[in-house]
Amino acid sequence: MTSLTPVPWSTGRWTVPPAASSTSGDDLLLTPAARSDAWRETSYGFTRDDAPALVADLATPGAVEVTFTVDLSVEFDQAGLLVRADDRTWIKAGVELSDGVPQLGAVVTLGKSDWSVRPVPEWSGRRVTLRASRAGDAVTIRARVDDEPFALVRLAPFPPDAAAVAGPYACSPTREEPGLTVRFHEWRTGPADATLH
Repeated sequence: MTSLTPVPWSTGRWTVPPAASSTSGDDLLLTPAARSDAWRETSYGFTRDDAPALVADLATPGAVEVTFTVDLSVEFDQAGLLVRADDRTWIKAGVELSDGVPQLGAVVTLGKSDWSVRPVPEWSGRRVTLRASRAGDAVTIRARVDDEPFALVRLAPFPPDAAAVAGPYACSPTREEPGLTVRFHEWRTGPADATLH
């Protein structure tokens, strides 16, 4: 896979303002508002579009990565990477606390949302990197923990002509007060991956 270039936190713009954000050394500390989420219609019957993400333009073709530490304690706390064209066209991928266990997953929204997860309890307290590579009509999502090899999470359709932004996101759908703070260590962008596998 191609090497990517660091993106300074200061160059990003918020999709929605978080409850709080700050830097600590080279890290970004992101606290989403209580009951913030990103979901559209499917099964639950609601649309929520207030998960804060720090984004910059994503080239087509192009790739983006974020690295963060998994430290989730309340059901549906989540953090990861958002790729967004508009309120009906976006992908979020990351780690979410579901059924009391950290789960690696992705939500692809093209008019309506879907959801796929797999349990990764061994990732708790460790550094996770999410990578999205966009080319043609698709976004390839990969993930790894620490320095382990990347593994494919999802190959998802995405409109080839849609302008998109991407960057780190977090939300806490079931918290009544802000309390989740995610430590993001890196944000990088660059050329799209040359191959799928």
